[in-house]
Amino acid sequence: MRAHLKEFGTAPDGRLFATSTGGVIPASTLSRVWEEARRIGLSPEQQLSPLAGRPYDLRHACATLLLNSGVPPKEAARRLGHSVDVLWKVYAGCMDGDEERINRLIERALAA
Repeated sequence: MRAHLKEFGTAPDGRLFATSTGGVIPASTLSRVWEEARRIGLSPEQQLSPLAGRPYDLRHACATLLLNSGVPPKEAARRLGHSVDVLWKVYAGCMDGDEERINRLIERALAA
């Protein structure tokens, strides 16, 4: 990101990416580039899944990573740019499949 900003700067309105004339990049171009990035970065099986189907999905992946890594909700919300209430409304379901680790955390806290 820093290298891109150093070389290209931002568009006059502050956007990170712009056309060569400073205009808005067409949605069809963004979609085409995103699909190519998925082909390069994902396995054939992953490409068939909804994984990173849209660039915005990376935000959900980040939230899931933060919460499942044990980052406190207040800090995860701060990094995502919203309140803890919004964090739980949108991402509470992402903690699935982690029951054993959570049980160990509870047992450790009760033993202390």
